[in-house]
Amino acid sequence: MRMGERLGRWFRRTGSEILGWTLVVIGIPLMPLPGPGTIVLVAGIALLAPHYAWARRILDPLRRRAVGAARYGVATIPRITISALGGLWLFVAGVVWWISPTIPEFNVLGVGFGPRLPASGWGTGIGLMASAVAAWTLLAYSIRRWRNSDNEHMHKGRAGRRSA
Repeated sequence: MRMGERLGRWFRRTGSEILGWTLVVIGIPLMPLPGPGTIVLVAGIALLAPHYAWARRILDPLRRRAVGAARYGVATIPRITISALGGLWLFVAGVVWWISPTIPEFNVLGVGFGPRLPASGWGTGIGLMASAVAAWTLLAYSIRRWRNSDNEHMHKGRAGRRSA
């Protein structure tokens, strides 16, 4: 057996499991933070699905919900516009966090803020901008994949009802 074949078998078996668990562990704390936490978590579960029954059980409803949410999100022009503007807001926030302007000092519930933005710097900025690019990419994919096909099904359904 060649080294490449052995490495491929190892990755399919052990490497995918290690990477899957790593993505799950990283994805969980990313969920409430700005960033692609959901995508990271689902990718980890998808890698674990061939190895664990519980991951297979979780992955199928996640897929259905993700497709349903994507279809819902691109069903109307206002939803698409709001999603695109949300991506723009994320990108602008990333630029602001990267350049880290001086802000006034203030307290919220005894927690002090300023003169720098919390967690400011290039790392947070890049994370926010990457999230915006990911959001725009998924939005474009969803529009291309589901908006046109759903509209075609709607028009075919209306045409069928009219002629019946």
